Amino acid sequence: MAERFTNWSGSVSFTPRSRETPKNSEQVADIVQKARGKKSRGAVRPVGSGHSSVPLFNTDQSLVSLEKLSGVVSADPIKQRATVLPGTGLRDLGAQLAEYGVAMENLGDVDYQAIAGAISTGTHGSGITLGNLSSTMIGGKLINGLGEEVAFGVDAGDEPTDGAGSDLLRAAQVSLGALGILTSLTLRVEEAHQLHRQNWITHIDWVLENYRELVDTNRSMDFYWYPRSDLAQVRMLNKPGEEPNLTPEGEPYSYLKKDETGPNYQVIPNDRMLHFEEMEYMLSFDDQLAAFREVRERVKTKHRSEVGWRVLVRTIAADHALISNAEAGYRGGVPTMTIALLQNNTLPFKRYFDDIEPIFRSFDGRPHWGKKHTCEGKELAELYPEWETFRKIRRQMDPEGIFLNDYLRELFGEEES
Repeated sequence: MAERFTNWSGSVSFTPRSRETPKNSEQVADIVQKARGKKSRGAVRPVGSGHSSVPLFNTDQSLVSLEKLSGVVSADPIKQRATVLPGTGLRDLGAQLAEYGVAMENLGDVDYQAIAGAISTGTHGSGITLGNLSSTMIGGKLINGLGEEVAFGVDAGDEPTDGAGSDLLRAAQVSLGALGILTSLTLRVEEAHQLHRQNWITHIDWVLENYRELVDTNRSMDFYWYPRSDLAQVRMLNKPGEEPNLTPEGEPYSYLKKDETGPNYQVIPNDRMLHFEEMEYMLSFDDQLAAFREVRERVKTKHRSEVGWRVLVRTIAADHALISNAEAGYRGGVPTMTIALLQNNTLPFKRYFDDIEPIFRSFDGRPHWGKKHTCEGKELAELYPEWETFRKIRRQMDPEGIFLNDYLRELFGEEES
């Protein structure tokens, strides 16, 4: 047996029979072929940094780490494309892309993840015109459940039109590792650039009053609400010289906490010394923040004394991935608003999360694939117009269920197949 594996937050733990660290796609294919020979479902699960808070990677058989499949293979500043290996950490990827004069369009709040895991779970940053990381994957290769390497997207000659591509590309963009193991990713990138980051502390009322203008005038804007003080931290990220005039300067309780400029991959992520549990739901963008206001009142009424962290609000552009929680069809192309509850992993979180989750659901919210939620497969199927298309492609790519652990089997309703 391999060593026990525990995720980043400490809430998911299991012991695989073996932990594999392939160095190339041929070795990945060999792992899958051996699993097929044992005729055991859910025998192989890929894992990146283990940042997910749900048991996506759990297996009692082969856990496949892609840590040795790391680095930028090539990048073309003219075509604005880069080919990278799946185990590349986001923390390393930015500097490696910068050597070619290119950069990711956006990044998430933290950069602990490996690129394949971040894309496969729909990881995102903030910005109403900026898609999640998955939307930047325009091609790649994966080893399917038959041990075959399959190209998709631009790697298969399929050029996306109007932002969308083939069904296989759209399935692979957010796949939860259920189609196969990614061995190469082709990303849409842009010219390397600097960002000016300003973090303002102000009262939450100022944010609520000015929210729409803040969203519209910043390249990227998000805010944290601090339940115990009713203050907020507003983070604005813009290219130097493109900063808007609107700031809370001069408002009561307001001050500039951080003001820095640097490469986007250094300026966007936050350092997280403390580990945490998180629940995040994706809702239709609403400049009146109705869902947030309801969450705020519930927290102030019932949970203020026990909440150690803040509530985070972000935005994401609509995309075309089949089971992306920012997918355009579900909301008629309306951008997405996300609300995240964070709690120190050493403090109780379940009562708090369970009490707030029905509010998210009442606004037709969809949970982040890699974070805490209680939704079951049948409930989730109703939230995704192309759910059955994804299931069909999943079965084509993995007909024997090599990649289906118990969690994914329930999720996709494959218990009896």
